[in-house]
Amino acid sequence: MSIHINAKPGDIAKIVLMPGDPLRAKYIADHYLDNVKKVNETRNAFYFTGTYKGKPVTIGSSGMGCASIGIYSFELYTEYEVDCIIRIGTCGGYTADLKLLDLINVEAAVSESSFAKYAWGIEEDRIAHQGNAFSVIQETAKKMDFTLRNEAVHSSDIFYRKDMDVPAIALKHHCSAVEMEAFALFANAKYTKKNAAALLTVSDIIPTHEKISSEARERSLLPMIQLALETSLQL
Repeated sequence: MSIHINAKPGDIAKIVLMPGDPLRAKYIADHYLDNVKKVNETRNAFYFTGTYKGKPVTIGSSGMGCASIGIYSFELYTEYEVDCIIRIGTCGGYTADLKLLDLINVEAAVSESSFAKYAWGIEEDRIAHQGNAFSVIQETAKKMDFTLRNEAVHSSDIFYRKDMDVPAIALKHHCSAVEMEAFALFANAKYTKKNAAALLTVSDIIPTHEKISSEARERSLLPMIQLALETSLQL
């Protein structure tokens, strides 16, 4: 057991798919995994381990923001010997060049967050995906005839702000979308020499105010979920 995850040794698979929402983790486990076992519920961060087409996989929630995913992903890498974490979540488009439901395979995460600097002495404000998961997602998407966009994204510590202009750091690094977790995940993977990727669905377009309805959200995220699960078979 780790400080924040009460799973026993061996309860967590080598591959972890990590949505932010614990109820989304439950939904994926209930609908896609066989032989499912809930292995963590501390702080309602639900983790489920089962098999997908015979391959062990864990689905577990990250919570919101760099601080939260920073804790969970580090403990998974170091206490449970996880090899690869794929964040699966939503993002907001900074540009109307993106469309609702576009799938983004994150090339790099950019952030003003102090997480990487003060945790691991990583000074860069741009951290790339780590390991081979990114390329495996690309190959799997081609086989499934899914269209992916490879983009840099802004991992913001702020959800609400008075100034709604695209932040300077996102403009500097040509970030097309914003989310809140990938930067810390990539930093932890870089420090621990593990694999990390982020697969995102565009849920809203900030300049046009378009967004996926709450009723359609679960159904609209299915392509991303299916792609992540199929990718796990190749890792």
